Amino acid sequence: MITHISSLKLSFDFCDLEVIDMSSSLVSPEFGTTFLSCSQRIIPPKVGILRSNPSQSLRFLDSSKYSGKKSRQSLVIRCSNNPQNVDLPRYYSKKEKKPFPVPIVELRRAARQRMKSSKGQPKRSGPPPPKNGLLVQSMIPLAYAVLNARTSLINNLKRLLKVVPVQACKYCNEIHVGPIGHPFRSCQGQNSSIRKGKHEWVDAVVEDIIVQIEAYHLYDRLGKRIPHEERFSVPRIPALIELCIQAGVELPKYPTKRRRKPIIRIGKSEFVDADESELPDPTPESPIPELVTETPDWEIVAPCNEEEITLLAEETLKMWEKMRGGAKRLMKMYPVRVCGYCPEIHVGPTGHKAQNCGAYKHQQRNGQHGWQSAVLDDLIPPRYVWHVPNMAEPLLQKELRNFYGQAPAVVEMCVQGGAAVPEQYKGTMRLDVGIPSSVREAEMVV
Repeated sequence: MITHISSLKLSFDFCDLEVIDMSSSLVSPEFGTTFLSCSQRIIPPKVGILRSNPSQSLRFLDSSKYSGKKSRQSLVIRCSNNPQNVDLPRYYSKKEKKPFPVPIVELRRAARQRMKSSKGQPKRSGPPPPKNGLLVQSMIPLAYAVLNARTSLINNLKRLLKVVPVQACKYCNEIHVGPIGHPFRSCQGQNSSIRKGKHEWVDAVVEDIIVQIEAYHLYDRLGKRIPHEERFSVPRIPALIELCIQAGVELPKYPTKRRRKPIIRIGKSEFVDADESELPDPTPESPIPELVTETPDWEIVAPCNEEEITLLAEETLKMWEKMRGGAKRLMKMYPVRVCGYCPEIHVGPTGHKAQNCGAYKHQQRNGQHGWQSAVLDDLIPPRYVWHVPNMAEPLLQKELRNFYGQAPAVVEMCVQGGAAVPEQYKGTMRLDVGIPSSVREAEMVV
């Protein structure tokens, strides 16, 4: 936020400011620690209301002192680390392609820099794990922790659903956390034009809160790409589970190939496996971590009192952050691909060849996917819901829609269950934004 002040006498009741000549220069807004830059001093402001008070001193430099030069005084206010109002991630329509996580120009620049720095240097003996077919041993405990966090999160959400009601639309994929669904007419499901966009709410289940993005399970993650003809013969499992399996988790139901010697490269995309017949039988150096099992629905027990609900909500929020943080670290080591036109996910160095993309203009691509590097929200998409600021009045007002914030459904459930709001979600939830008490008051807001 940048404010220019010229030939005015202003003062604020929460701090003493001095305005200096900045020669008409502009300072770009940035997110940093909240402070006011005034007269070579950094003054942390106090919370208060801006109002005019001529009795307090606010010194300005008179423009007449500058021998005919027109000066311009500027008051620069920089935002804080936790702004009170942050927009949600941009929604991309079905008619446009997702942007690359790293622009192509940056990738090419980095490649040229690597080639330039590698000149005159001895060639490496081979690529490091996991590109050479071996596992990254330091990532194996993390893979087990992520998978256990996912299972624990599902079990805790089943218990929270007994005490924290969640509504799901019968015709579209929108959900709402609260005893009463929101009144916003945003339904785009079947016969939405007849209902004028009004949702029809029913009780939600865990699958509505956590989106299960599926991917093909690979027996050999360095093997040949899955052709279009074999798309039905390869099993599909949740993409996060497939990522954990490729990172070292052993699941008897989904076998995978483990190498103990690096592969031998023949060409850019051709290799052969090294001879492992002379190696002794593998012996586990450390005990395998125990996997948490998912609790059946008929064995779910609701929490008894408010204290138990709060502890359950805090643990659920902890599992949510642990799962997302661990998955983000695994994605830096084990590549994950996403289609730029549809939500299809593939865990592996290259995407599959199945021609099952039905997104915009798929006829021009013959149904092939446009593979690119995936981000965390592609693997674990957060279901954003409206934040209910007051549970005493859970019904939101459609006229005050612009004042309400949003948060992932898991976070909103935990907050309504009694857990503290994490810092990274306070901006999108708009906790510091005052909500008008009436429509007339909202119309007076500038």
